[in-house]
Amino acid sequence: MVSVKVEQAQGELPPAKGLTQTDFPKDVAAMANSGGGVIVYGVLESQKAATGRVDVGEFDEAYERSLRSAAITAISPPVFGLNVHRLEAEGKRAIVVEVPASVDGPHLIYKNDYFGAPVRNDSDTVWMKERQIEAMYRARFEERRHASEALDALFGEASAGRDSDKRAWLIAVAHPRIPVFRERMTRDRARYVFATTEALALSYAGREGVHPLENVDRTNPRPGLRRWVAVSMATGDWSSWKEAWMSIHHDGSVTLAAAVGGHRSGVDSYFEGWEVESSAIECAIADVMALMRATAEVTDNQEYDVRVGIEWAGQEPLTILSRDQFGTSTPLYRYTPIETTVNALEPPSDYHWHVHDLAQDCVNQGGISNVLIIRPPARGEQQ
Repeated sequence: MVSVKVEQAQGELPPAKGLTQTDFPKDVAAMANSGGGVIVYGVLESQKAATGRVDVGEFDEAYERSLRSAAITAISPPVFGLNVHRLEAEGKRAIVVEVPASVDGPHLIYKNDYFGAPVRNDSDTVWMKERQIEAMYRARFEERRHASEALDALFGEASAGRDSDKRAWLIAVAHPRIPVFRERMTRDRARYVFATTEALALSYAGREGVHPLENVDRTNPRPGLRRWVAVSMATGDWSSWKEAWMSIHHDGSVTLAAAVGGHRSGVDSYFEGWEVESSAIECAIADVMALMRATAEVTDNQEYDVRVGIEWAGQEPLTILSRDQFGTSTPLYRYTPIETTVNALEPPSDYHWHVHDLAQDCVNQGGISNVLIIRPPARGEQQ
């Protein structure tokens, strides 16, 4: 259930200067500690009931950034993913700040040398008692365990049955931290997600490498266990080197399994199974991150836990090949899976940088310095 708080002070917005010292961080933390909610600016109240509307005045992008910044810098742990909506009717403007549910509670507010954990009690904000704080910490640790188990299950399913003793496979999985369960996704909706994914992936990485997305059947996804599966179309002797599989789960999870070792190196030549081009890793990361964003937009999920690994069971050490000045990576006898948490619905330029940074982590592990084909815009620049 979502709690609703109507801000007082004649419906005015808090001042942008010194925003962290106002009640705004406390209200956001209280909502996050209570399963999420909304704060409405531009509504007058009396005796906990709305009595009228007022115009909140000008509201620009700089002020919106200030709101998001205050939720991050003045609350511990930070509250990410605020959604800010601007409404206007009959010449009166209102602002709605939507606070997402969080699994990172309790969210604390610090005042000088003191701290507290606010929580909503009907239409009031109160402070948690010690036992409530203890219970919320226990719930946080339990949620983390469940999230790790969910990633383990997805990763195990995606990597099962791959011929990783002959060629390296990149396995990437993403699971929403708080899944939004709705009706089962239809095949048409899955087709739409894959179509949206294609455009996004190419905007992240271009066509300078082999995209797994282009080697799965995006227009005819097959049903699976609470998911839709885009099966590999690279099945013949001439194309099996670029085999790939992708899936969209009804809870918003996504998976990718792509052969990245043994790719074609010339007209009639191939790399060894342990040799992986860094461009293949970048394209795979672009594809799975695009799939996650497209799925989040359709399923209303937001924060995702992501894990990326390379499975190789052969005798030779894994080697990552690159076009930069270093040429090849340091030999890897084991590739450590990389994990991160991403807001799949953040602004496009910020998300593009997350795609870049995840790809950079993946190639850096093998001694490759640079991401070559994922080129995000300058930081802060909108796409």
